[in-house]
Amino acid sequence: MAGETPTAPTTMTGAQALVASLERMGVDVVFGIPGGAILPAYDPLYDSKVRHILVRHEQGAGHAAEGYAVATGRVGVCIATSGPGATNLVTPLADAYMDSVPIVAITGQVNSSFIGTDAFQEADIRGITMPVTKHNYLITRTEDIPKAIKEAFHIASTGRPGPVLVDISKDALVDSARFVWPAQVKMASYRPTVRPHLGQVRQAAKMIAEAERPVLYIGGGVLKARASEELKTFVEMTGIPVVTTLMARGAFPDSHDLALGMPGMHGAVAAVGAIQRSDLLIAIGTRFDDRVTGRLDSFAPLAKVIHADIDPAEISKNRVADLPIVGDAKAVLEGLITASQDLQRTDLTAWQTWVDSLKRRYPTRFDDQTEDGSLSPQYVIRRLGEISGPETIFAAGVGQHQMWAAHFLPFERPDKWLNSGGLGTMGYCVPAAMGAKVGQPDAVVWGIDGDGCFQMTNQELVTCALNDIPVKIAVINNESLGMVRQWQTLFYEGRYSNTDLQSRRIPDFPKLAEAMGAVGLRAETVDEVDEVINQAMAINDRPVVVEFVVHKDAMVWPMVAAGTSNDEIKIARDLAPEWEEEVL
Repeated sequence: MAGETPTAPTTMTGAQALVASLERMGVDVVFGIPGGAILPAYDPLYDSKVRHILVRHEQGAGHAAEGYAVATGRVGVCIATSGPGATNLVTPLADAYMDSVPIVAITGQVNSSFIGTDAFQEADIRGITMPVTKHNYLITRTEDIPKAIKEAFHIASTGRPGPVLVDISKDALVDSARFVWPAQVKMASYRPTVRPHLGQVRQAAKMIAEAERPVLYIGGGVLKARASEELKTFVEMTGIPVVTTLMARGAFPDSHDLALGMPGMHGAVAAVGAIQRSDLLIAIGTRFDDRVTGRLDSFAPLAKVIHADIDPAEISKNRVADLPIVGDAKAVLEGLITASQDLQRTDLTAWQTWVDSLKRRYPTRFDDQTEDGSLSPQYVIRRLGEISGPETIFAAGVGQHQMWAAHFLPFERPDKWLNSGGLGTMGYCVPAAMGAKVGQPDAVVWGIDGDGCFQMTNQELVTCALNDIPVKIAVINNESLGMVRQWQTLFYEGRYSNTDLQSRRIPDFPKLAEAMGAVGLRAETVDEVDEVINQAMAINDRPVVVEFVVHKDAMVWPMVAAGTSNDEIKIARDLAPEWEEEVL
């Protein structure tokens, strides 16, 4: 295991050293596909206690490693060969980089003497992935493999988590050298700041105590730091309302009186309104993403900003911080709890009353059934959450169904929500759900996908069927690329250029599921929804796909149009909330 004292060196091939290194790091599962350059590694893997899951596409391996990492808090691992095998990992690597997910990708490379000659299946994957990895390696010497693997896991899992790529030439895998396992990782150039500066924390506590309209703006960094309990303690100590970004859903329970929901482009009115009227934003583990801020110069115009993040590069990158704090979110919150205990705080009753009035007057709502009698997708997702319960792990694809899931699922626990936030990767859902189920085999895992997303990576259902990974996938079929269609409706005069998937006719999703070894179900009416969900819940020996045929033109509301101010939020096409200005 990591950190153990070295034993007497033995001679191993590079492939054996790679597998031995993974075993010492405590890796229990890897997702991958063999090929020529990585093939030497698959021979010792055959005898290893490390479980290898043979996926159907390298992108699936990468997203499965992400799903495993988010669901378990451990580093996910994926393996691919050189050239196209490696380049197929670029999307999940970029996805993990944007969303701070700790994965290690191991790729084979052509023989070191062939590098740079355009050899068969050669690609400069180190150069290609440099912008979308936290760090990457090209290993051409057998003796360097153990050190590189140990460093890769350390880098991926510490500081701001992220993906690390280790590219190993084929001759380094075939050749032999003494196996030397480093006792510890020593990297002079990599020392992330975990403990925040005490003086800055005390100053932040003073600013918070004096604020009249503070808002806690919570990002995914709080989940990465396993800091949900500290957040709840601080909220209940101070009485400050909380907004949780798309990546932070579940960091604070939605059922809490001070929970305002998700902010941003498709955020709840209460969350957006509170931020826009706040006089102090306490931003923790978040990066002021454009989907949250809208037009940046109009975002929280009256607020001073305390910005705490473990990555100093994020602080003041978009919105200048009045008080920057570099440190782990858990340590920051612990420090704020301690520093706030003896401070006299401003009475927030009026502020709490105002934001609560927004929650009551502008709940995110929908009609259970549409005018033409077709299913409401929001209703389907709400019922999925209610029947499955808050302990369920949910993975979402990208698009309208992702936004509805972010609003209508029961977010009461941390680490139960997987989605592609920063990159917005269609095709994420099925393999991520697979990885989550592998990491948490006793949990119920539902994927909520769109008919467009599902057709990108549904082949991983074969992987699930053959490897006894009984995920459940809800396909929200509106016969279109729904989010793009919504924009075409609102901003392109209903000119639906290439967004009609015709997926009511082709494919037949239940039959497709059955062909891949899964159970296929369908619901088209309100009366059928609970029945098929309960059927799916009762099946635990195979994957299940449930197609929900829903209204084609259901839209995601609220909405802030791209490039506009959050003050221009709409709760329906021609309807905006009426702000009560007396809070100012």
